[in-house]
Amino acid sequence: MRTWLSAICSAVFAASLVGTTVPALAQGKPKFPSKPVRLVIGFSPGSATDLSGRMVAQKLESLWGQPVVIENRSGAGGQLAAVMVAKSTPDGYTLLMISSAMVVNSVLPVKPMYDILKEFTGVAQIGVPTSVVLVNPGLGVKSLKELIALAQSRPGKILFGTSGAGSGTHMTTEIFNMNAGIKTVHVAFKGLPEVMIEVAAGRLNYGIISMGASMPFIQEKRVTPLAVVAVKRSPLLPDVPTVTEILPSFERDASHGIIAPAGTPKDVLNIISRDVARALEFPDVKERMDAMGFERVHMGPEEYTKLLRRLHASLTKTVVAVGLRAP
Repeated sequence: MRTWLSAICSAVFAASLVGTTVPALAQGKPKFPSKPVRLVIGFSPGSATDLSGRMVAQKLESLWGQPVVIENRSGAGGQLAAVMVAKSTPDGYTLLMISSAMVVNSVLPVKPMYDILKEFTGVAQIGVPTSVVLVNPGLGVKSLKELIALAQSRPGKILFGTSGAGSGTHMTTEIFNMNAGIKTVHVAFKGLPEVMIEVAAGRLNYGIISMGASMPFIQEKRVTPLAVVAVKRSPLLPDVPTVTEILPSFERDASHGIIAPAGTPKDVLNIISRDVARALEFPDVKERMDAMGFERVHMGPEEYTKLLRRLHASLTKTVVAVGLRAP
């Protein structure tokens, strides 16, 4: 009798354990995010990368009900920020907002400070900034074909400016030069505002500058827009062709997105990417990005990681071709 009662009690006790264990297993990991998320930006406040990152971060805060803390850590072309994030815990709570300059920095030095392909994984592409090929009106050219023809007739005589050797704008312009078959002279500045002023003053012949920075000068007719670096024509400059209309082989190297330390769980990456896509659909985000000529082009973790690998390969070829690094 006692043996029978003992068996019943044991069964009831086991059932009670199962009853308490199953809900705990069902709950699984805590919902992400359960605490503040840090978005590190390797450039100063007000830069194009900073602006696009902040727009998305504000909406992620609303969607998550958790703070998304922006940390601007400029220095060494964004490399200091990359090194810091690469060493952080791969749990999704420390993310890095990047532009294509971060890829350039991983291929330009002989011994780069970080390996973007091994130490990071893609989370989400936010979009692509639109840039404009601009010339000083005094140069006497009215189209991209005329600029190319002039540069071909005067090799080594036409000047272009960028925000520094190895910068994203430098790489974009060199890719354009190679596709156009022209040899022009590079003049480096600290930033694009200086380049814009020099083109408008006529001390530089041309430059490829972000639409947000160049529109006031275009509207005042201080510079002439010849082409836009974009997938399609911009509604802000509907009569200006894209570079690819003239040079079909030209490929953009610009991309703004979010990456995370390698090893970040896939389910966390997918949550962040999903909500970045949702953030890009807010009407005020669309309006602000459209006004600065920023194309919203979302990519998920796998697709964005593949894009970063393609950029890494193409930019490696570019820095070698223009002599910024030995083969």
